[in-house]
Amino acid sequence: MTRRYFGTDGIRGLSNRFPMTPDLAMRVGIAAGTIFRRGGHRHRVVIGKDTRLSGYMLENAMVAGFTAAGLDAFVLGPIPTPAVAMLTRSLRCDLGVMISASHNPFADNGIKLFGPDGYKLSDELEMQIEDLLEKDIYGQLAAPNDIGRAKRIDGVHDRYVEFAKRTLPRDVTLHGLRVAIDCANGAAYKVAPAALWELGAEVVTIGNEPNGTNINLECGSTHPETLQKKVHEVRADIGIALDGDADRVIIVDENGTVVDGDQLMAVIAETWAQDQILRGGGIVATVMSNLGLERFLGDKGLTLARTKVGDRYVVEHMRSHDFNVGGEQSGHIVLSDHGTTGDGLVAALQILASVKRTGKTVSEICHRFEPVPQLLRNVRFSGGKPLEDVVVKQAIADAEAELAKSGRLVIRPSGTEPLIRVMAEGDDREQVERIVNGLVDVIASVRSAAA
Repeated sequence: MTRRYFGTDGIRGLSNRFPMTPDLAMRVGIAAGTIFRRGGHRHRVVIGKDTRLSGYMLENAMVAGFTAAGLDAFVLGPIPTPAVAMLTRSLRCDLGVMISASHNPFADNGIKLFGPDGYKLSDELEMQIEDLLEKDIYGQLAAPNDIGRAKRIDGVHDRYVEFAKRTLPRDVTLHGLRVAIDCANGAAYKVAPAALWELGAEVVTIGNEPNGTNINLECGSTHPETLQKKVHEVRADIGIALDGDADRVIIVDENGTVVDGDQLMAVIAETWAQDQILRGGGIVATVMSNLGLERFLGDKGLTLARTKVGDRYVVEHMRSHDFNVGGEQSGHIVLSDHGTTGDGLVAALQILASVKRTGKTVSEICHRFEPVPQLLRNVRFSGGKPLEDVVVKQAIADAEAELAKSGRLVIRPSGTEPLIRVMAEGDDREQVERIVNGLVDVIASVRSAAA
């Protein structure tokens, strides 16, 4: 069955346009509530959101859906995605919901669903929800006496702050560090600065005045320029940039240099290996992580297992092969000893722990390897399957053969847009650029001919 609603990270789209309408949000609540309405106990769901204007609309619609399905809804308000995952487990709920479009602009929104174990739903469960959405959903409504109740839960921010603080090693405090943090005007605008301050840091906060439309607007992990300026301005020891729902992080060192997820995973992997707490013999990342990371880990006797793009695939591989560190170049860092999904604040605390323990600067700690030259270009197409064309296949085979000993080639369709993503990396920058540009031209010519 072809997916109509769910993508690689839940349901996402332009607010008040299909599929991100209040009607569909309510129906998702009914469908998901029906599937998880198992056993005779009182069923519960926690619902969190980021700071988007449309969050109010979708939150109320989902509360209506879940209560109509017979679940009690615990409404959390603006709170990070990893907090929703954590609270789903700690409050012994049947489901968790995060209403967010992560790093996207405010006009977008999305729905992420977590099972009672705090992990994102499997493909099979998402397909069951889709199947119900295509049927007469109102036949699944609870009886009048079984309609759920809804209430706002107080104190959830404090619970997450305490949870995050406990992930910092006991022998470490942040006293003496000046930390600049950019909350992206998003879900962590209260909890992240509070946690850092309570751990002893001098905290300078930006991106903490959400108004419903400024989430991720020229701030946060996708726009680190604002944080770079602030780090210089206040002479901070480190800058931390979160995204709209705080499940990813980018670091800015004391010189204003941006540090991506690959470097952060390298730091954590090396540190945890030295502390003998790294499991799996290495880490898990996606096909987009830099070849330099793979070589760095290899030199340390560690491995890099690669998955498809998407943190859910990283987590699936971690769970099935007993890894406890994984993530993406974009800054999704999953530390399964502490949580079930990416957590920008918790990952940043691991970096801060290394800084405090070693007495070194962030630039010394976080530059673990020299990235291999990497180039990514997108080719837009309107129909057909360009990658199945004979000419394209041959061009790809020739490029792979040329890069075989010195680099990598990754070509994949986007999971959210009509794009073919062409990425190559290798020791020779000119060779990488020539190969990528050549493949883009071939794919574009086939696309034009098909049109």
